[in-house]
Amino acid sequence: METADMYISGVGSYLPATVSVEHAVAAGWYPAEEVELHRLAAVAVAGDVPPPEMALRAARSAVARSGRSPTELDLLLYVSTWHQGPEGWPPQAYVQRHLVGDGVLSTQLKQGCNGMFAALELAASYLRAAPGRQAALLVAADNYGTPLVDRWRMLPAAVAGDAGSALVLDTEPGFARLASVCTMSVSEAEEMHRCAEPLFPPGVTEGRTVDFAAHNDVFRRRAVVEGDGTGVLVTLDERMAEVIDRALSEAGIKAADVTRVACMNTSQEIADQICEHRLGIPASRSAWDFGRTIGHCGASDQILALEHLVRAHALEPGDHLLMFGFGPGVTISGAVVEILESPVWARIRGEV
Repeated sequence: METADMYISGVGSYLPATVSVEHAVAAGWYPAEEVELHRLAAVAVAGDVPPPEMALRAARSAVARSGRSPTELDLLLYVSTWHQGPEGWPPQAYVQRHLVGDGVLSTQLKQGCNGMFAALELAASYLRAAPGRQAALLVAADNYGTPLVDRWRMLPAAVAGDAGSALVLDTEPGFARLASVCTMSVSEAEEMHRCAEPLFPPGVTEGRTVDFAAHNDVFRRRAVVEGDGTGVLVTLDERMAEVIDRALSEAGIKAADVTRVACMNTSQEIADQICEHRLGIPASRSAWDFGRTIGHCGASDQILALEHLVRAHALEPGDHLLMFGFGPGVTISGAVVEILESPVWARIRGEV
């Protein structure tokens, strides 16, 4: 989707204190052999802070930075990958009650780790759909410190971190422009995140643990062993390249124009592959050095990286950030953000 008429007027985050990988190894939580393999440094751990509270804190910062009043918002999209609170309770209602108010459409997206990309596409379409609509608030939050999941071992080549992130998508110029956003699917790989687990009853209702790393491993071994099953792995690789090419093309730029790359916060090897083999740019341009210090924070990784890079002056006016992510399904997403100006909040120390 070409989104030249859509802007980012504010971003915000909530990042709790981190636990080092060295501490996790000493405590027996994280395999020592994976330290050198993936080169992750630490993970953000929120303790008992609920995800909706993290989302609210990030949202307040994003809205304040946007210059918008909460009453000027027309849409609230809440993205999550893990449980948010009492079963059957909508977490977006918490942010709506304490910040946005009742005059907007609000809903939750359970799109997985690239849910913010889907939220960007839906929000852009919603804002365009009727005259007078001004801005949308997109939030994401997860806390993996719960039973039935082991943050240190549940993901392949990653550790699950806790965080909240928020972004205000605006029809009026902001500090950045959303130049493009797109998503493609490879539905033949939908088993990757469930493998042989039955569809009913849902595992969480029976107290089954969640282990995406094990599911992923079994899926890939099956693909290699069973006939030409490697075809789906080839399709995934090809679709990944298509998404990146499409995001760049719709933004009107080439790979050489990309200043920084923000992917999911996984191993250094994966970040290097995307930068050097897919884009042909130095791996040093990725946001991996930041991501390795907080873990894979669900759907928040790319928004956290955007905020971090702007605050660190690693993205300046005229620069382009390529954001990239995967989600169950399998869905693959890409987006390009152009920095238009250095926002005030990036120049003032101690700002919200």
